[in-house]
Amino acid sequence: MSKNATNTRGNRRARPPRRVRWWAWLRLILLGVVLAGVTGTVMVLPLLPTGRVVLEEGDVAPEDIRAPRSITYESAILRMEEQERAAAAVRPIYTRPDPARARQQLDRARQVLDYLGAVRADTLASPAQKRGWILAVPELADFPSETLDILLTLPDESWDRVQWETLAVIDQAMRHQIREGYLEDAREGVPALVSLDLSDEEAAVTIALAQRFLVPNSFLDATATAEAQARAREEVSSVLRTFKAGQIIVREGEPVTALHIEALDQLGLRQPQVKWIDFVGPGLLAALGTALLFLYLARFQPDVLWDGRQLLLLVLLLSLFVLGAGLMVPGGVVLRYLSPAPSLAMLATAALGPHAGVAASIFLGGAAGVIADNSLEIATYTALGGLVAALTLGRVERIGALFRAGAYVALAHVTVIAIFRLPQDITQPRDLLASALAGVANGPISASLALGMLFLIGPLFDVITTMRLIELSRPDHPLLQRLLREAPATYHHSLMVANLAEQAAESLSANVLLTRVGAYYHDVGKIARPYFFVENQVEGMNPHDQLDPRTSAEIIIGHVKDGLELARRYRLPRRVRAFISEHHGTSRASFLYSKAVQQAGDATQVDESDFRYPGPKPQSRETALVMLADSCEAAVRAARPTSAEEVTEIVNRVIADRVADGQLSECDLTLHDLEITRQAFISSLKGLSHPRIKYPSKEQETGERKPEAKGRRKVSDSRLSRS
Repeated sequence: MSKNATNTRGNRRARPPRRVRWWAWLRLILLGVVLAGVTGTVMVLPLLPTGRVVLEEGDVAPEDIRAPRSITYESAILRMEEQERAAAAVRPIYTRPDPARARQQLDRARQVLDYLGAVRADTLASPAQKRGWILAVPELADFPSETLDILLTLPDESWDRVQWETLAVIDQAMRHQIREGYLEDAREGVPALVSLDLSDEEAAVTIALAQRFLVPNSFLDATATAEAQARAREEVSSVLRTFKAGQIIVREGEPVTALHIEALDQLGLRQPQVKWIDFVGPGLLAALGTALLFLYLARFQPDVLWDGRQLLLLVLLLSLFVLGAGLMVPGGVVLRYLSPAPSLAMLATAALGPHAGVAASIFLGGAAGVIADNSLEIATYTALGGLVAALTLGRVERIGALFRAGAYVALAHVTVIAIFRLPQDITQPRDLLASALAGVANGPISASLALGMLFLIGPLFDVITTMRLIELSRPDHPLLQRLLREAPATYHHSLMVANLAEQAAESLSANVLLTRVGAYYHDVGKIARPYFFVENQVEGMNPHDQLDPRTSAEIIIGHVKDGLELARRYRLPRRVRAFISEHHGTSRASFLYSKAVQQAGDATQVDESDFRYPGPKPQSRETALVMLADSCEAAVRAARPTSAEEVTEIVNRVIADRVADGQLSECDLTLHDLEITRQAFISSLKGLSHPRIKYPSKEQETGERKPEAKGRRKVSDSRLSRS
């Protein structure tokens, strides 16, 4: 058992072997760089000539560019222009007149008028001094000279009327709104407020004084104005722009504007210029996606990362389907929905496992979304279709499983198309129907493509698929036919071992089909010398009686090497060949070793390594189960127990011997797994050893006695057959 035998099955993680860990990391990095490079390049560069023009705003059109089809779209540029016009039409909003401001100016006017009265009453000052004192007042600094002379020469009765009228005019004018920036307009309206009872001199002085005490009492409310402009922009509805098929979008020699660029982009007629800086974003995104893909697999399915063939297959599949997305997604409205992205999920799930299928689907979905000009719809369509395929596929034991998953994919595709396109294409039902039909057709197309590729990638990459295992389990397989014809008893023994190991594998949730197929082929090496194994011998004829123990051990142990040679000749998968080399591990041919020690008289004279199998020890639960099933079935048949207690004792002893010998130290069978395995073996083997009624022979019925056979099988025969 492994050192981590106490860990739960969900927390088990595979690591690269210590001796090749550096090489595993190097391989992982190199293939990751390849995948990120291919994905990033496809995201940026078109794979096929598009026939689109390369124009930017400000360029001059080299020729007339016409619309290839009729189209109506919402123009963001025209809507923005309409919004700006609506905002410009909003009149500025000002605050209400401030009464405090009016009172302040009236108080100031009274102070100045009192000051002017004092200046006028000063009899000692000269006219020039009085003018200087009056002009020193800040409000009167620009007072007209002629009006100032009139102010100084007015009679006291006239001056009193001027004071009262000035305050009245200021009061009346400041009650009205005087906007900031419109003070001159308010001053020009002052003469209309002056009483007609005043003389011309009195009116002139009153107007001049009142104008200089008017100030703005209403100011621009920037917040309210901005809110009104925002409301005006929001009230602008969508602006539709329509082009008929063949209509000129931009004429030859005409400067290209932003409005032209928008129309060309809507029709897919413009190919943006590619610069080196354009590779930075997609390149980083591809690198991040690759890193997340590997991190996900390292957490949930690490064997894909550390197995060179599986990692190479995953990278090749992803690169192939990213290239396919680069060819089909930009190809048109219908073609992008026919991209068989779910095939990737089906292939990855069937060949590598469900986690690989899920991770590959999300990776491809992100890449397709970027290829489709950052389309959330295409990213969701691609990723969701793959996820549905990976999660509904299950075990591909029949072709119908692929097409059943394809049906679920079609349903998911139609749902995504309805979610994203129904609100947009409600006015264009033909395009919506074409997209939906393409999504439905994508399901069976993806299933058919996955079915065809499954038959290719299995032999090419030596990957175990359920369909390939089913093919190997058929009784008409050439190697099984040879085993049946040339070593029939070994064939029967393999069937029994398969039944035992399958029961245990099912109880442990291991790979049941792989376990059964591995058990079928674990002893095919006995085809080379079937008569040296007692189950294939004629009773009384044992060739080992004429051989020394070391030679017998060499022949018995040699069936592993012979089996591997036959497995390669018949192109059995690597995972199936592992059952041949690991089902004995490095255990010892105990009977022959004991016989050699007995003949030598001293154990030090016998090299134990000559009697041990070359191994390796079982590396997986499946091969370990076949080892235990092989040993238990052989021991029970050799001992021929007559009770269930004897069967239990034999199974317990065999499993304990394998554990004590360290044969299970390199696989991840736990103590709990061994207990489940023991119960499964005992339950199955009890049925093989149940007592049977011994029917009387014909001689016994007639009272005659049958002579004994001259030769009997030796006890060692039964032991040799299980070595």
